[in-house]
This record gives sequence, structure tokens and C-alpha cells, in this order.
Amino acid sequence: MGKPIKILVSSLEPSANLHLEPLLQKLENYELFGIFDEKFAKPYLPSSAFSIMGFLDVISKIRKAKKAIKELVKLSFKTDIVLLIDSPAFNLPLAKAIKEKNPSAKIVYYILPQVWAWKAKRVAKVEKYCDILASVLPFESRYYNRSVYVGHPLLDEIKEYKSEYKKSGIISYLPGSRKSEIRKLMPIFKELMQKIGKRALLVIPPFFKDEQISEIYGDIEKFEVIRDAKEAFLQSEFAFVCSGTATLEAALIGTPFILAYKAKNLDYMIAKKFVKLKHVGLANILYDFSSLPPLHVELLQDEVTSDNLYSEYKKTDKEKFFENSLHVRELLQKGSLNDMLDIITKKIVGEKI
Repeated sequence: MGKPIKILVSSLEPSANLHLEPLLQKLENYELFGIFDEKFAKPYLPSSAFSIMGFLDVISKIRKAKKAIKELVKLSFKTDIVLLIDSPAFNLPLAKAIKEKNPSAKIVYYILPQVWAWKAKRVAKVEKYCDILASVLPFESRYYNRSVYVGHPLLDEIKEYKSEYKKSGIISYLPGSRKSEIRKLMPIFKELMQKIGKRALLVIPPFFKDEQISEIYGDIEKFEVIRDAKEAFLQSEFAFVCSGTATLEAALIGTPFILAYKAKNLDYMIAKKFVKLKHVGLANILYDFSSLPPLHVELLQDEVTSDNLYSEYKKTDKEKFFENSLHVRELLQKGSLNDMLDIITKKIVGEKI
């Protein structure tokens, strides 16, 4: 089988770990170091140690982050490749620290900082400290000088798509993956579910333990709990989704949905001042960069009420949504798994071991 590939990973977010998993399944012969989900191996720190939501929450994690960066720099000397996934607030300082102490380290940044939304100055830092810039959105080459479009991981991870729009009598509710998001949206979703009156699936992320559910979600006896968002979208004729990866999943699968997002007021004010985007949802952003009209409705902050959500739900042309959603797959072109495997096993590791 040969010598295992030693990979230093920095994967802080649940979505980052979801995209890491298929890579590890295909690699097979590897040793993992760093920060990642504990189900993969024993990490230096589990991803959950850095679970944050919003600008203010970052402050409490600074001391822990600085200590972690020092330890990960040491680990970089023992590994063949450094794989950074998303989370630029942590991963850019980490890349800088590693390159300054260990210039020969091979660093791959997978799922690049969203410089098209804000902080365009990050381009120079990413290109200075990272060897390969693995982009998952085709328009990012307009911002990065040497990014490589590897495809989008969701096209590998989604195994089944809808071939037509069908009424199933099922509605999915996805209030997010962070506790603060969930607590803001659940009371509204409960009211909304009563108004719609159809079978209701509540998607709870798999990393929440059963004993945590009542504390986070409250009384959910009128919902059917499902742990797999993709399966929920396949079953559902409509969905209400907090912003994030799930919005792109719904669009790719072909399930009409409305994005509903409520942030802390201060976080929202800061984001509104600095983020230069017309839209929040990834599918809408992708369509905007392709000069296409928005795919789905977005309701933000005080707009997110059960009455508003219900009104937009009634107005949505579900069949037209499905037809328009087919462009998402065309725009993303391919999954990222093969290109990422090639980068890890040939272009980087092959040069070193």
C-alpha cells in the first residue's frame, strides 16, 4: 500500500467537514493531523472547539486560536501537505504562520475566502502564503490571479436529483446549523408550519446529539425529524432554509425554497456595511455573476415573519423554480473530488514523498 499521506487539516466548520469526508474516503491510506471532526481520527482539537456565530463571537476564541496556530505550525513539519478548508479568519493567519516558519510546506486552500463579497485584500495574502488555490465557484477567477477551478463538492455529494417538480404534501424546515440561528427561526417556523398545514420535516444537523435537541429547538413534536438535508429536499415539494450550504443543495436538487435569515442586529449592521453583494444565497450569487435573475426569494432580519414567509410561499411558481434551478448544475459544471484527489496525491504529495 505504500507510505501513508500525512495531511495537516484545518477544517473548522460543519460544512467543511462534510466536504472533507469524501476526500478521505477516496484517499484511504493517510494520517490526519490538525483540526477536524473527531469521527475522522483523533484531532489536535475538534472542529467544535471553534464553533462561532458572528463577528463578536470571534473575540472569545482569539486566545485559543493563537495557541492552536502555534501547535499546527509545529505539526506542519511532520506532514506532507497542509489542507485549509474555508474559515479565512483562522486559516489565513495559519497559512502565514506556517510559511514563515516552514517555507517548504505545501499549502492547499480549498474553498477560498469569499473576496467577491468583502475583504478583497485577502487575495494577496492567499496568493502569497498558499501554493494551490482550489476554487469551488467558477467566477472566482475574476478575483484571484492563480486560482484553479476544481468544481463544487456538492456535485459529488448529491447522489440524486429531481427530474421534475411534483407535489408531495411535504415541507422541509431548515433553521440552520448554529444554535443562535436556530433559536431565532424556530418560533417563526412553528407558526409557519401551522399556517401551511402540510407534513413538516425538521432538518437537524447530524452533529447535534439527541439529548441536545429539546434545549436547542424547544417543542418539536409536530415536526418529523430528519438528519439528512439532501433526503429531506428530495422528499419535499418546498423548503424554508436558513442561509448557507443548504440553500445551494436545495437549488441543485430542484426543491423550491425561500431563504430566511435572522442574524444578531449588530452583526447584520456590520455585514451590511462591508459586504458588497445583492444577494445572500449562493445560488442567487452564482446567478447574478452569470447575469441571470435571482432563483429564489430572500427574506432577511425583520422581514422574516410567518406571515411574510407564508405569502411568498403561496406566490412562488414552483414549476418555474424547478426549471430555472437546472441552470445551477450547468454553471458549476463538475464535482471537485477528482481534481482535489489529483492535487493531494500527485501535484503536491508526489513532489515531496
